[in-house]
Amino acid sequence: MTSALAWGALAASSLVIGALLGLVRPWPPRPLGLVLAFGAGALISAVSFDLAEEGARLGDPGFLGLGLAIGAVTYFAINRILGRRGGGSGGANAGTALALGAFLDGIPEQLVLGIGIATGDGVSVGLLVAIFVSNLPEAIGSSTEMRAAGSSASAIRRLWLLVALICVAATVVGYSIADSVSGNVNAGVNGFAAGALLVMLIDSMIPEAVRKGGDISGLVTVLGFALAAALSSVS
Repeated sequence: MTSALAWGALAASSLVIGALLGLVRPWPPRPLGLVLAFGAGALISAVSFDLAEEGARLGDPGFLGLGLAIGAVTYFAINRILGRRGGGSGGANAGTALALGAFLDGIPEQLVLGIGIATGDGVSVGLLVAIFVSNLPEAIGSSTEMRAAGSSASAIRRLWLLVALICVAATVVGYSIADSVSGNVNAGVNGFAAGALLVMLIDSMIPEAVRKGGDISGLVTVLGFALAAALSSVS
C-alpha cells in the first residue's frame, strides 16, 4: 500500500508542478502552444501503446471498445455542460477542458499503475514517465488559460491539488482491488482513459497548440510522441 501511495504521488505531482509553472509568470502564446504540442504527442503515444495496445492484450477487444466509447461520451458530455455554465469564455473553457481531460484520463491511468504494483508486475517506467510528462503541459496550459480568463491563483491551485489527490487515491484503489479485477475490466479501464483523451486532444489540446504555437507545432508533437513511445518500452 505504501509503495502504491508513493508511486501514485510521484506520478500525480506533475499536475501540481505544471499548475504552479503556469501561475508563476504569464506564458507567451508561442511557448505555451509548443508545450501543449509536445504534451499532445506524448498523450497520443500513451493512447496508442500504454492504453489501447495494453488494453487489447489484457482483455477482449469488445471491452476495450466499450471503454473507449464510454470515455469519449463522458468527456464530451461533461465538457459541454461545463462550457455552457462557463458562459462561453474562450480561455476559461480551454483551461477547463484541459483540466477535465487530465482528471478523466488520470484516474484510470493511475488505477492501472496501482494494479500493476499490486500484481507484482512492478512499476512500468514507460507508463509512469508518460503520465508525468503528459500531465505537465495539460496543467501548464490549463492554469495559464484559466488565469488569463480571470480565475484567481488560489482557486487554480486548489483545483489542481484536488485533481492530484484524487489521482493518488485512484492508485491506492487500483492496488486494493487488483485481486478482484479481471482482464476485461482492465481493458475497459484502459479504453475509458483512451477515449476521454482522444476527444480532449482533438477538441481542445491540439487546436490550442496549433493556434498558439504556429506551424512548427506538428514537428514538436512528433517529438513528444517519439520520446513517449521510446519510454513505453521501458519497464
